[in-house]
Amino acid sequence: MLRAAPASTVSAEALRTGFPLGVPGRDYLPTVTPNSVTLPHRVVNGVKVFHLIAEDVEHEFAPGMKAHCWGYNGRVHGPTIEAVEGDRVRIYVTNRLDVPTSVHWHGFLIPNGMDGVGGLTQRPIPPGDTFKYEFVLRQHGTYMYHSHHDEMTQMAMGMMGMFVVHPRNPNSPPPDRDYSFLLSEWKMTPGVRRPDPNEMADFNVLTFNAKIAPATESIVARTGERVRIRIGNLSAMDHHPIHLHGHSFVVTETDGGVIPEQGRWPEVSVLVPVGSTRTIEFVADNPGDWALHCHMTHHVMTQMGHGIPNLIGVDPSLFDHKIEEVVPEFEGMGMAMDGEIDDSIPPNSLPMVSTRGPFGYITMSGMFTLLKVRDQLDESGGVSPYVHPEGTVADKAADEDLKSDGIET
Repeated sequence: MLRAAPASTVSAEALRTGFPLGVPGRDYLPTVTPNSVTLPHRVVNGVKVFHLIAEDVEHEFAPGMKAHCWGYNGRVHGPTIEAVEGDRVRIYVTNRLDVPTSVHWHGFLIPNGMDGVGGLTQRPIPPGDTFKYEFVLRQHGTYMYHSHHDEMTQMAMGMMGMFVVHPRNPNSPPPDRDYSFLLSEWKMTPGVRRPDPNEMADFNVLTFNAKIAPATESIVARTGERVRIRIGNLSAMDHHPIHLHGHSFVVTETDGGVIPEQGRWPEVSVLVPVGSTRTIEFVADNPGDWALHCHMTHHVMTQMGHGIPNLIGVDPSLFDHKIEEVVPEFEGMGMAMDGEIDDSIPPNSLPMVSTRGPFGYITMSGMFTLLKVRDQLDESGGVSPYVHPEGTVADKAADEDLKSDGIET
């Protein structure tokens, strides 16, 4: 039976003898993690040294909703770790939580004692202690790291991050843009300030890089640039079909390795299973503001859609005060009939949809962001809403057009 070969561009002998450490900008194009940062490192005697600190973090999912989470280095999710195939890395993990923890390097081919499974391959890291992990990166690709001690609780509280390893000897030119997204899901009952790690099905906060739209940062590209998007999924229970508008792409890698060119085909959506990564690439050849989102329709909504009656066909403005007399905890979806956001939701909570666009409210939140493609980008990276060429926006049909085309309304 054949086994998939590891994603390596260097020989086993070369891995044993070592390489000069990879340098960003010279040996690879660094990935950009929207709403997050890359973990800094120092070089000590030919080793890249990183320091992760597990700790309590007050995290803002979006303006109006904060939560007491657990994360790394003051962030949820933790910062992205980035290196080059063949690098030797040394990662210190300091535990500032009041419970034991460990870190698993998800998808890596490393010595068993570095795999980070508490109780199986190592002692859990006690509160106040610092453990050392050290290994050579034998493969390249898109990977993740996360707690692997009481992982149901600790991952639900936010303890995870991306880990990108660039090829030592790339067989294709680097992209012009490289982005990383980590998908996750949370249970945050409206009004609470801590995620519920005991939830098994009813998740109501779905995030890109631990943010909810409209707090999700857009990604950008100039027209004609090649774009790579790395997507990891450490949700508790759900797979996510990630859909890109206005473009088609190919899936070039999984966390198991590079997909041979003859095994690729065009897609507009990619299913990212729980515990997996997928890497997609495309040419940004269609200017505009294009949605990038999970296509599970409830995953582009947020808290206030849960636990309310079916109001299809009902004017909530006439309904809310009546039902509140018998169901005091009732709250509407957080949006008035005119499409404006209602201010009657509980504190530290968000309405189902809360993203304003150039034509009104965009009725999506949660796992939703934008790809902004422009012929020109300013140096600051800021991009204003797309200006559509005249005659290219769908709008109310003129009576004479309806008549000439034989349409009766």
